[in-house]
This record gives sequence, structure tokens and C-alpha cells, in this order.
Amino acid sequence: MKIKIIKLTLGLALIFFFSCESMLDQNPQGIVASDELNAPDKVEQMIIAAYSFCGQNNFNKQMGMPYAEGSCRGGEAYKGGAGTNDLAEQNLWETFTYMEPTTTGELDNLWWVHYVAVGRVHDALRRVQNLSEEEFPLKKQRIAELRFLRGHIYMYMKLCFNYFPYIDENTPEEEYDKISNDELSNEELWQKLIDDFRYGVENLPEKQEEVGRPTKYAAEAYLAKALLFSAYEQDENHNVININKEKLTEVANLCKDIIDYSGKSLFPDFAQNFLCEYENGQESVWAIQYSANNDGSPTGRLNSWLVCPMNPEYGCCGFLQPSTNMMNRYKTVNGVPDFDNFNSGIRLDNKDAIVATPSDPRLLHTACVPGLPWKYDPDFIMEKSWVRQPEVYGYTMSQKLIVLPDCPCFRKTNPFMGAALNWDVLRLDEVMLWRAEALIQLGTGLDEALTLINKIRERAANSTGRLKFSDGSPTGNFSVEPYKPGINCPAWNKDFAFKALQWERHLEFSTEGKWFFDLVRWGLAEEFMNEYFEVEKTRYTYLKDAKFTKGRDEYFPIPQQQISYVKGIYKQNPGY
Repeated sequence: MKIKIIKLTLGLALIFFFSCESMLDQNPQGIVASDELNAPDKVEQMIIAAYSFCGQNNFNKQMGMPYAEGSCRGGEAYKGGAGTNDLAEQNLWETFTYMEPTTTGELDNLWWVHYVAVGRVHDALRRVQNLSEEEFPLKKQRIAELRFLRGHIYMYMKLCFNYFPYIDENTPEEEYDKISNDELSNEELWQKLIDDFRYGVENLPEKQEEVGRPTKYAAEAYLAKALLFSAYEQDENHNVININKEKLTEVANLCKDIIDYSGKSLFPDFAQNFLCEYENGQESVWAIQYSANNDGSPTGRLNSWLVCPMNPEYGCCGFLQPSTNMMNRYKTVNGVPDFDNFNSGIRLDNKDAIVATPSDPRLLHTACVPGLPWKYDPDFIMEKSWVRQPEVYGYTMSQKLIVLPDCPCFRKTNPFMGAALNWDVLRLDEVMLWRAEALIQLGTGLDEALTLINKIRERAANSTGRLKFSDGSPTGNFSVEPYKPGINCPAWNKDFAFKALQWERHLEFSTEGKWFFDLVRWGLAEEFMNEYFEVEKTRYTYLKDAKFTKGRDEYFPIPQQQISYVKGIYKQNPGY
């Protein structure tokens, strides 16, 4: 599937652009009329084109992991790069200090790229729907795949902008600029996503021969996510006013089906989720596919353009630097998180502190500091010179998205570089924690929730084999235990169980672009972020004016370019 996507991308370039021996005396060659793309084999290519754009990999119009949107805005990482003026708009995102929030270009790029992607989905959908099942036996399955992709694309729009113009395959092109972003209510928008994923559950196979195509279980996972997020019903100021138990019950049941019947299981070592040789493995439920070699393209299809260190082996660009707050959260006392005192005293942003302080090993799968081995190679030690702007952001660097420079999946594409490491959009560890969360909120399965969370913690405790210096000694003072109510933690009641669940999500998925969206759905964004800023601005002066404004900063503004394009029919988000 990876190679098909790359080759089709090149093929589409040939389809949509013409070549000729002489433009003065030759007719254009290579142009394909739209109706010529309606044959079953061409429709399959148009479907792959839709998959292809879901991995759009231009560094400033990327549809990859949303780490700036979900991690930097959630206090897990600083923007990084060459100071606050490097991708300056993201500095506004991180600090919530918008000056002219609706006139800058990066949000417009993010909006634009997702509508281009959904446009490809709809083009393919219309062509599939016009074929009979006799001439295209996979019709229902391919429709389900495309609706799954549409749900994936629109999920981003929902999490980032809350309200967006809902366009489907039946919307005439001449009507695109007449559809406002407030025609559907919050619940109606969620229902559109839920309907697409539910269709996938009903029509996708349990297994796919080609990696990258979603299965029934991938659709169940995304359906569970949409139901879980929409279950936290909020007022206009983003306060949670009700938790929908009917939706949570379905979330729990969907996740149980995936856990019991999908054939998926946790990797023995957490590291295996972030190494190319294990991608599409036993823990991955659905992943965006990337490639570096043997794919028929000039430069490969790469992810993680801007997060590599500033050293000769990589070269650029030093973004996504883990925050001190986030690293301190991996401290442990009696094997469990130091809930109350994690952010005082010793700071886990340097080698000496990490080597000496009891901590969760997931810290060193997520982050690195000078003096420690880089990405599991004991002979490749991070140096201070690798960090681009330490006087602004400190000396931390993220590792999950990066591969070693001698990995076959690493490639330089002057002036940048990237990796063919897949983006796991859905993994089993997250499905397990979704079920635990639903059971906790329902109050009917606290014991099972404890078991699920402890399975994640037990895997973390066993994920130390790659975290060693060259002499074989451990790179940290690793101490992780399962929760033992009454022994190393309080009684396992609903309140403490939910607190433990929230911490486990943070530790498991840090820098993967999920945390800010969790804070918003729980109604905790203002409380968490302003507590974060209160301490973090004493460590890094660039955060001195940072402040989260409730009722505004839960969502991005609608880009002004888009409002102008539709002559003002879009309704701007509150506070902008």
C-alpha cells in the first residue's frame, strides 16, 4: 500500500499535467478527461489518491502527527526551532497570545490541506457510487474505507476548530462557498463523524491484505474515539455539564471487542511502537503509511520534517522540545506518579537528575538530554550542540518521531530530512485506556479499569532493555509499579481512578499530539494550562506573557482567509 500510494502520487502528476515536444505545434498530451477515470481500475487509483493525501508530507502543509496543535498547546513541549520568530504563529499557539489571530497563514494552511484531502475522498466516493457491484465487487468496502478517511480528516477539524462547514460527496461544487460553519450543531457534527465510522464497522473486513487500509476494528476504534469525545457534553463556555452514559457504554463495548477479537496485543517493549522495523505490528490498529526507499519516488514519503537535532548526522530543525513540566511528570514515588510534588525540587531535564531520580522509563523513550544515548544507541550520545536555541527552550529533545540516521527509513532531502516511520493514529494501548476511562466514568467497572491501567504500567516497567549506557548500566533510576490500592496509592475509588487514568494517558502518549484535546474534552484546559504557565514562565522567559483564556482558547480561530473567501458567511469562534 505504501508503494502504491507513492507511485500513484507520481502517476497523478502525469495525469493532471501535460507534456509535449513543442508547445507551438503539438496538441497537449497526457490529459485525462474526468469520465475516463470512471473505470473500476481507475477508480481504485483515485481511492489510493485519497489515502495518499492523508499522508500529505510537505513540511508546512503536512497532514501528519499534530504535535504543535496537540502537544505544544498542551504544555508537553516547547515549540523549539530557532527561537520564537521561527514559525512565529506556532509561538502564538503555544502561548495563547494571539495578536492578529485570524490573519496569519499557518492556520489557513491547516484548514486548506484538510479540505483538499476531503475533496479527494469525495471525488473517489462519487466515482465508486456510480459503479455497480457487478463491475466493482468491492464497492461497499471501498465506500467504507473512504468514509473512514473522511471521518479521520473531519475529526481533526472538529478537535481544532469545533465548528466547520460540513461538505460531503453530494454537495455541488458551486455550493461550497455557500455552506456556513454553523449550519450543524455541535452534536450534529459529531453525529456525522459517528455515522461514517459506524458505516465502516458494518462494511469493513476484519483483516485487510494491504497494510494502511482500515479494518472493522480500526473503524470500531475511531467510532469509540468519536463517541468518547462527544460524551463529554459542554456548555458554550466549554464546561462539562453532562457525561453521556449511553455513549460511554458503547465506547466500553467497542473497545472490548477490539481487545478480545482483533488479534492485537501490546508490544513487550514500549520502544517497538517507535521503530521502523516494527511498524504495522501487533499493537498498531491503523497507521498513516510513510516510506523512504524503493517506492518509485525521488525523495520518498517522509514524516517528522522539523523535529531532528541540529547535528551533522541530521541537520535540522530542533522543534518539539519536551517541557520541564512534562519530564517531571515521569517522577515516581513507590513506583507510582508523584502526583502532588512532581514539579518541585529536582528537574528531570538533565542527565544527573535522570540517572539519580526514580522515574518511569517512558521518559527516555519520549525525550533525551545531553549525555544520554540517543534513540537506543549507547554509542551515539546526545550533545549540547545538537540543540538549536537552548537559551530560549533549554536542552531537551524529543525522540518518538525520530529514527537513527543510519536507519534505512531515514532520508535527507536538502535542506530538510525526515523518517518513513509510520504515524500510528490508533494503537491498542489507547483503546485499552479508552475502555478504562469509560468504565471509570460509568462507575461500573473500577476493578477492570485498574487491571487495564496496570497492564500499561507493567509494560512500561518491562521497557528498559534498550535504555542502557555502553557499559550496560541503566540510563535512569527506573521505578514503575502497578497501582496497589492501600499500599502505594489511595483507595481505588472513582475520583482517584480517573486521576490515575488521566496521568497514564499523559505518560503513554506524551509528544504524540493528543494531550491538549484531552484537556479540552475533560473541561480542564484552563486549569491545567494556567497552572503550567505559572511555574514554567519562571523557567523560560519567552512564556512570561502566556495565558489561557477560557471560552476562547479551547479552539483555534477560523482563518480570516477562509472567512473572506466565503464573503463572511462563516461564524468566527468566540473570543476572536
